[in-house]
Amino acid sequence: MATAQQVIRVGHSPDPDDAFMFHALANDKIPTGNLRFVHELQDIETLNRRALHGELEVTAVSIHAYAFLLDKYALLPTGSSMGDQYGPIIVARRQLAAKDLVGRKIAVPGTLTTAYLALELFMESLQARQRWAYEVVPFDQIIPAVACGRYDAGLIIHEGQLTFRNQGLNLVTDLGVWWQDKTGLPLPLGGNVVRKDLGLATMREISRLLRASIEYALDHREEALAHALQYARDMNRDLADRFVGMYVNHWTLDYGDRGRAAIRRLLDEGHRAGIIPNPVQLEFVE
Repeated sequence: MATAQQVIRVGHSPDPDDAFMFHALANDKIPTGNLRFVHELQDIETLNRRALHGELEVTAVSIHAYAFLLDKYALLPTGSSMGDQYGPIIVARRQLAAKDLVGRKIAVPGTLTTAYLALELFMESLQARQRWAYEVVPFDQIIPAVACGRYDAGLIIHEGQLTFRNQGLNLVTDLGVWWQDKTGLPLPLGGNVVRKDLGLATMREISRLLRASIEYALDHREEALAHALQYARDMNRDLADRFVGMYVNHWTLDYGDRGRAAIRRLLDEGHRAGIIPNPVQLEFVE
């Protein structure tokens, strides 16, 4: 008698980099044994909020959000989105210097995103943490909202980092560059987590399969990119390929010691600044 498969619900963003990463699992390119992966595509802030309730067995989350999930989830060593001298950006219609953000209203993609945490730390570095306002706006609506003047500036994640100039917007600050200059480390933006109540054996098997999916995509780049292109908003193939390369690379296969150090530094800085209430002890599936 065939063994019943265990359903593993996987949450990730409807973006080219995540689609590229999960191509092999989503399209049955690798054997998954007694595990059957069902994919749920939602924006990252929605996934962050769902993770607070432990809804999905595996999900992409912001590293900022992970600080609030320690009781339910462990970090998988693969699947990271790392900003290596690039990252979320602040854009505006006008040419603004960083100091000009003081007193402005900024559209942000969610308060649990790592982009928001980095913005808070950046504004603190300007001695302006309490001297600006924000409003949460769906990430794919921020660029047009800033372009039409609803907000003074916008915090941009995902492919908008490459396409914002198409709407006539100007770069104010790249938070990934700022963070690298400040710490000498990449900015750890997102990762994948697995629910701890699955048990260590299943957690390790999920970790192995996710790594295999990423390796398959990197080894079959054109095939995986063709799948990812259906999620490439406002991007042609070459731009989508560039975007995928930014966020699916050697960091994605394993954080490594430097990536782990980057996570610790970011979450420690968030705790020091009072944004994250409690110290964070990282727990990886090894």
